[in-house]
Amino acid sequence: MPPPRREWDMIKLAVIVGSTRSGRFAPVVANWFTEQARQRADLDLDVLDLADLGLPDVLAGWGEEPADEVKAVSPRLADADAFVVITPEYNHSFPAPLKSAIDWHTAEWRAKPVGFVSYGGHGGGLRAVEQLRLVFAELHAVTIRDTVSFHGAWSRFDENGEPLDAEGVNGAAKTMLDQLVWWGTALKDARAKQPYEA
Repeated sequence: MPPPRREWDMIKLAVIVGSTRSGRFAPVVANWFTEQARQRADLDLDVLDLADLGLPDVLAGWGEEPADEVKAVSPRLADADAFVVITPEYNHSFPAPLKSAIDWHTAEWRAKPVGFVSYGGHGGGLRAVEQLRLVFAELHAVTIRDTVSFHGAWSRFDENGEPLDAEGVNGAAKTMLDQLVWWGTALKDARAKQPYEA
């Protein structure tokens, strides 16, 4: 029998639900994904749904105090060892509230891995992911190569919110999370040995 997992061995994963749109499909995708992540013994989950957080869309000026809503989110991101962003694709990109949430923070992202779950029409949200990779690279984060994407997402789930191709998408989620845990562990250990400078 393997020894019980120590708290240090667990990766604190912040799952960011990036859509705030009225009538959004995001909760269906997010509920499925978080259930996959919760089944793992190596992850400690914190779900941040931007629709519930009330982050302002106007950034504070340099030296200005951020809003209370930002102050509530910042320590949760700072405490995370890794992130998964769940995003739709709007006009070949990702939602504006997601960009604002990213831009409210800087050091919280550094030297940490970011995975992606995307959804949309024919493109499956992959164009949003490609743009997010550029943004997170600028923030000194490491993006995970393998993603989970739902093409024609609205027809990929049944009335109970379960994916029709459960074996395929559950396998994709496992692959991405395996890679995320590897990077999360490696970078967590590296940050403990030497603070990351940016």
